[in-house]
Amino acid sequence: MMCKHRTLFILFVLIFCVLQTVLAGEKPKAHLGGALRFNYNYSDWKEGNKHRGGDFGFDVFRINVNASWKKIRLDAEYRFYARTSGGGMLKYGWVGYQFNDNHVLQLGQNTVPFGAMPFNSNNYFFSINYYLGLEDDADMGLKYCFRKKGWELDAAFYKNADLLDFSEGVETSDSRYAYDIAGRNKEVNQGNLRVAYNWGERWKHQIGASAMYGGIYNLDTEKMGSRYAFAIHYTLNWKRWNLKAQYTTYKFSPENKEDEPRNQITMTAYGAPYEIAAHADTYTASLCYTFPIDKGILDEIRLYNDFSMMHKRKAGFNDSFQNITGCMLGMGPVLVYVDYALGKNQPWLGNDWNEAFTSATLEKGWNARLNVNIGYYF
Repeated sequence: MMCKHRTLFILFVLIFCVLQTVLAGEKPKAHLGGALRFNYNYSDWKEGNKHRGGDFGFDVFRINVNASWKKIRLDAEYRFYARTSGGGMLKYGWVGYQFNDNHVLQLGQNTVPFGAMPFNSNNYFFSINYYLGLEDDADMGLKYCFRKKGWELDAAFYKNADLLDFSEGVETSDSRYAYDIAGRNKEVNQGNLRVAYNWGERWKHQIGASAMYGGIYNLDTEKMGSRYAFAIHYTLNWKRWNLKAQYTTYKFSPENKEDEPRNQITMTAYGAPYEIAAHADTYTASLCYTFPIDKGILDEIRLYNDFSMMHKRKAGFNDSFQNITGCMLGMGPVLVYVDYALGKNQPWLGNDWNEAFTSATLEKGWNARLNVNIGYYF
């Protein structure tokens, strides 16, 4: 054991000496940032929450690191949630090479290029796509980014989802920021391609298309299934207005055991898995307007409405809906999101957790949640 520690110590010293020699000519640049957020919610389907007048507590503490040395780049974000919400987790973290202003390579856990980016929504809850693993997701692989004369092209290969446990037969961890396939299936060998074009000066448009294809490895049958997703999106910026619209279709085809259903699949994040329909289409539309204030501590107010629906391509599965009306108050480093969230057959907005994104029931109506998120960003 002593020999092992001595070897590791010598290796560490050698690496440190090499880095000191390499960095002697030019010092790296680094920026440390982050955020601390708190959250209040009043949920009409929770009797205890209603009787208490809602609940207010800790949301997340996060650390962001952005560094560069010559043409080498590093970008990472680590988040600390409550243990019941998954605990600590890496949102993304990659090392890249900036060839020039037009070409970049990113290696590591980087954001999956898909749909309107960086987000297909304005509110705290994102759109339904997020809960299906199709918005603000990051996986482990290599991504190439090209930007020139209005064109955006991203091509990526992801070996697997983030936070992989290399032990044979171990299921995907529930402690993760973005939704990934879980249970007895794992995401593997995923390819992504996203192309978008920007034009206009007063009316700034973007239109784009995205494609994803990958494998689904089953731990029981040891067979490889498949999955795909396609999307087209459009965004518009005019004066203080912003519009986003997107259509997405996806299909998961796992190779489960004979006695297990294949019309649904397990997804997980924030410490709690649930089921989603294996084949569905989603429609999202977002509109927002920003009022500049610049009085006192208030810089701006952004009003928005984000609508999304999930049409399940399985007879007997009822569709899911989500509509968020709210505003963002910008006060220097402080951002406050005030959202009135309505959901039907949405697990985060109702008491049907495991079947809301699969069969659901026609008897269940809309649920509402008033949510206030307060964050200091540094």
